[in-house]
Amino acid sequence: MAALSDSQRQDLMAELSGLRRFCHSLTGNAADADDLLQATVERILQKGMPADAHTAKWTYRVCKNVWIDELRAREVRQRYPATETEEETALSADTVAESELEVAAVSTAMAALPEEQRLALTLVTIDGKTYAEAAEILDVPVGTIMSRIARARKQLLQLLHPAQPE
Repeated sequence: MAALSDSQRQDLMAELSGLRRFCHSLTGNAADADDLLQATVERILQKGMPADAHTAKWTYRVCKNVWIDELRAREVRQRYPATETEEETALSADTVAESELEVAAVSTAMAALPEEQRLALTLVTIDGKTYAEAAEILDVPVGTIMSRIARARKQLLQLLHPAQPE
């Protein structure tokens, strides 16, 4: 693969806001989303993309793969943790507490969704992708996207508006 062409760079720039929302749906918080977005763009700029690739589809797929790599790395770090000082632990707890305070009810409900439902819902309802585009990005059939979105919407309604006892 060659370096990005000017048109691919422009297409990548145009896709960044949607890609950031996708990153947020994967990670669940803004700081990790920004890190994931940066890692995704760096990988695309370093590795390039095929000349015939659809920029949006390519970037979302690269992003998903970068996130999978990050999850695997986190698993290894959890299995073999480095020794932390008390100060580092306290700072992490403060940072986490501040982040949790900023999360709105919808974000909390979205985070409660299974990952495959959250990703499908984010791609279609927030990023405006078609069901076919979302299916291609997530590498699943269109019918699977449709059912994941239907289940996600139903679960969001239940989480945001729990049934009142009679």
